[in-house]
Amino acid sequence: MGLVPDVIDLRSDTVTRPTAEMRAAMAGAEVGDDVYGEDPTVNALQERVAAMFGHEAALFTPTGSLANLLAVRSVVAPGQEVLCESSAHVARAELGAHGAVAGITMRTWTSPRGQVDLAAISGLFAPDMGPFFVRTTAVSVENTHNFAGGAVLPLADLQALRSWADASEVAIHLDGARLWNAHVATGTPLSEYGAVADVLGVCFSKGLGAPVGSMMVGSAAAVTEARVWRKRLGGGMRQVGVLAAAAAYALDHHVDRLADDHDHARLLADACGADPGLVDTNIVVVDRPDAARYVAAARDEGVLISAVGPRAVRLVTHLDVSAGDAKRAAEVLARL
Repeated sequence: MGLVPDVIDLRSDTVTRPTAEMRAAMAGAEVGDDVYGEDPTVNALQERVAAMFGHEAALFTPTGSLANLLAVRSVVAPGQEVLCESSAHVARAELGAHGAVAGITMRTWTSPRGQVDLAAISGLFAPDMGPFFVRTTAVSVENTHNFAGGAVLPLADLQALRSWADASEVAIHLDGARLWNAHVATGTPLSEYGAVADVLGVCFSKGLGAPVGSMMVGSAAAVTEARVWRKRLGGGMRQVGVLAAAAAYALDHHVDRLADDHDHARLLADACGADPGLVDTNIVVVDRPDAARYVAAARDEGVLISAVGPRAVRLVTHLDVSAGDAKRAAEVLARL
């Protein structure tokens, strides 16, 4: 069935299309062969993003899932484990890649809003106990937390985790696909988020509106090894500067405006009967007795949303949803 005219797409912030200005930046990008390390636009972007987070190096990847895979495997060896929250993207939405490709196991704690639970993490932690037990070598945290409704992890909690990890000789991976949203929502400098993580990933094709691209960030040694694994896994790209130019444009023009997306999300939450005070950023998860039917009814009214469980629907605001779009979607969802 075709979509109705003037559809408002709230399924994800991945559905955005590059603006005319971003397309112009892409068309004018200087390019080279990135597998040889000769694309000047992507090299500049990698240096820029590494510096933003206070790390030595960064590596452009086609997807956030690949950035996470490369980052985690750089700090967790095959047969070792990473701890993460039970609904974390690395555990629930990357098709088991960490186990299937990197030989890494996971154990999880559960938090209603995906938060750091240091007591639970300490209880799960398994030190090196010889040849009989799996060893914990990393903790992965997600900021903002997708399936927890775009919840922000407080910097103080991340810093406490950093201190515990240092004492326990454990690495920290930060899945920062939407870390830009946390930065704008809280005013926390990106360098402070970078300081709590050994390795992290950020995404340009969600809230920032680029068509493709993420970045793994870490030490020079980790990124050098990740570059080999990126090629091994089929992620080596050639004249990728046209995509890096889109990401650079997004960093220049689309970060501060994320605050608009957060405002629109709170408007939608209020219309759906959710507490706007629990909406930290651009994602709203709402309980509905029959999520699939609610999604279908909204589609018939020209509003696209997602079912993320039998009783849960997700709404995500983004660059292509104007204030007027958000208001009209709120009216439709409130009526339904």
